[in-house]
Amino acid sequence: MEDYLVRLVFLGVICWGALFVLLRNLLPNRSFEFCNRLVSTVHATLAVSLACFSVQDWRCPVCPPASRSSSPLQMQILTVTLSYLIYDLICCLFDKKVSLDNSVHHIVSIVGIGAGLAYKLCGSEMVTTMFITEISSPFLHLRELLKELGYRDSDLNLAADIAFAVTFSVARMIGGPCLTYVTLTADYPLIIKGMALGLQLVSAFWFYKIVRMVNYKLGRRIKPRKVA
Repeated sequence: MEDYLVRLVFLGVICWGALFVLLRNLLPNRSFEFCNRLVSTVHATLAVSLACFSVQDWRCPVCPPASRSSSPLQMQILTVTLSYLIYDLICCLFDKKVSLDNSVHHIVSIVGIGAGLAYKLCGSEMVTTMFITEISSPFLHLRELLKELGYRDSDLNLAADIAFAVTFSVARMIGGPCLTYVTLTADYPLIIKGMALGLQLVSAFWFYKIVRMVNYKLGRRIKPRKVA
């Protein structure tokens, strides 16, 4: 990876950390996780916006696929998410709420983006992956933020749950497999292919958990009919 990209990643980690510290000071009555999720929401919004900004031709947003070189703009945009993932992985360790699936997701993503930046390959696919993986994140964080704000069993929280489930399912279980296929069939190093497959497997596991969550929540809303 080029030196200026390493510096951007390092600077990004500092900026994400500074934003978290700022929010902790502005919202002293809110939990560690609440402030971290606000940072995550900022990142998700920024990542999706930058991914859209990088599109060269909206008639083919993922073009050029299987490109032998990433553009400087694509690599700079990817440092935003790479720095955030490093920050968030460290932040989760401080919060002492480390889950295996989330840690695997972070490590796979960090290694995958790092390899793509080092080889200067897979720019279109990685930026599209950034869009796919972050488009549902604001709804994910909203549902958790609403719980701390006292709206755990409200209609608003249920709407956030459904919006998250729908966007996640469409993005990661329709767009994700298509993008994984493009990556696996391209002439990319094995580490990039392995990370793409690993990320899709984690998404499939989360999809299973989301289906169970939606079934549980909707089941609680449906009252059993009384037999006459």
